[in-house]
Amino acid sequence: MNQYLSACLLGGALLFSTLPARAGEMPVAAEVCAGEAGADFPPADMPGRVAGFQALAEETLGLREQAIDFLAELKAADARGEPLSGGQLRRLNQGAAALLEQRRALLALAGRYECWLEVPVPADPDAARVQATGITMSLAAALILYDNYLTAVGLYRATPALRQHLNRKDQGFAISQGELTRISASFASAVNRSRVRRGLIWYENHGRQLLADSANGDERYVAALVAQSPSYNMVRRVRPVGYAENLMGFFGVLSVDTLNQLKNEGVNFFSMMFGNAVGLVESRRGKLDGREEVIGKIGGALQAGDILLEKTPFRLTDAFIPGHWGHAAVWVGGEAELRELGIWEHPVVRPHQERIRAGRGVVEALRGGVKMNTLAHFVNVDDLAVLRQRAAGPAERTEVVLQALRQVGKAYDFNFDVESTDRIVCSELIYHAYGDIRWPTARHLGRSTVSPDNIAVLATGDGPFAVTVLYHDGREIGEEPGRYLESLVQREVVRFARGS
Repeated sequence: MNQYLSACLLGGALLFSTLPARAGEMPVAAEVCAGEAGADFPPADMPGRVAGFQALAEETLGLREQAIDFLAELKAADARGEPLSGGQLRRLNQGAAALLEQRRALLALAGRYECWLEVPVPADPDAARVQATGITMSLAAALILYDNYLTAVGLYRATPALRQHLNRKDQGFAISQGELTRISASFASAVNRSRVRRGLIWYENHGRQLLADSANGDERYVAALVAQSPSYNMVRRVRPVGYAENLMGFFGVLSVDTLNQLKNEGVNFFSMMFGNAVGLVESRRGKLDGREEVIGKIGGALQAGDILLEKTPFRLTDAFIPGHWGHAAVWVGGEAELRELGIWEHPVVRPHQERIRAGRGVVEALRGGVKMNTLAHFVNVDDLAVLRQRAAGPAERTEVVLQALRQVGKAYDFNFDVESTDRIVCSELIYHAYGDIRWPTARHLGRSTVSPDNIAVLATGDGPFAVTVLYHDGREIGEEPGRYLESLVQREVVRFARGS
């Protein structure tokens, strides 16, 4: 199923509630919670539940990014005076159909742990963290739905042709008449917002202190989803603009006044749309971001085929990627270097020449798929390492570049399975580009996975890679960078890779 647009309609957050069955029906508060009872908060299966939620949340964020990209494509076509093509209409309908399944999953999770709000926080710390994790997962699911409306659905609904199309019934895709209008009404519901606010208050009073700085990555992840939600301040302190006067029309047209009012109330709409591809709030920029001397030094040291590692502790992904390093990419070089390697006119390179000439030499797998970005875009980070294969000659570097470029455009692998080739996660990009390297892997949910730390460990000791550039916490490590990098990688990863 084509999922370009499935996230763009994920609106109408209904924490502890259900969708109205027909157009015109408004949801009402349930007098009795319908989710699981707290009981003794047994922790045994909570890690599995969080893992399932992580997969759902990450896929939602990736589809949101695709929806924003698709909207830009549609607006560019409209500016040229072109009507919606048959392919674009199909993608709209496929996305709307895919939305319904994903939206049901988020709504179910948003209501699953409502009853736990009624139970006092247990004295046992393990049980207390289980309670906090469950409630925070429900809260995060609801905020994801709000965020998708703010960052994507509202923009589609503000375009008359798209609004009309997405409100039409389509039996072939099982889309009901007025679906977008119902989603918008749910988003504007004061009842729904009140119930989400109840969860937020509990989180602020109890959950945040238990989870935000936890040593457990699962617990930090659900807390980070809440903290980085652009809807947080809106739901916590603000009633949507004009909802009492016109519930059905909220965000029907995004005026400058509306956006400015949201910004004044703590929702910086412009920043989350243009400063962050998936609309998550970042608490700060990376310590290397915008430093021209750093960008120039790294750019001058790079060779085609080099591996880039980065760490961004202020981003959501760092909460659940195991180890120190959180992301990996491949540098494919510039035009002059690719001409020197004799592959500038290669059939794999030719479709990407314009991007390479624009400086987009970083190939990386992001939630929205495998893309090409500039080095300046990549270095919005705190830590960065450049790894180079010690024995690589022109032939080996050429193969790495071509294999990396072959991945561009593929979807993100939310299953994190290195044996799949149709979808790619960041470290899998390295795994496939350097196909002759035996990378250390781990088993996760029955699949073989490779993490950025698994990549970094092969640049320690006598490994096949050397560290040519290293920055940690915003400062350059010029002396023995390989030894310093080893100190950053988890010890168990190093032991496993060396077979000790």
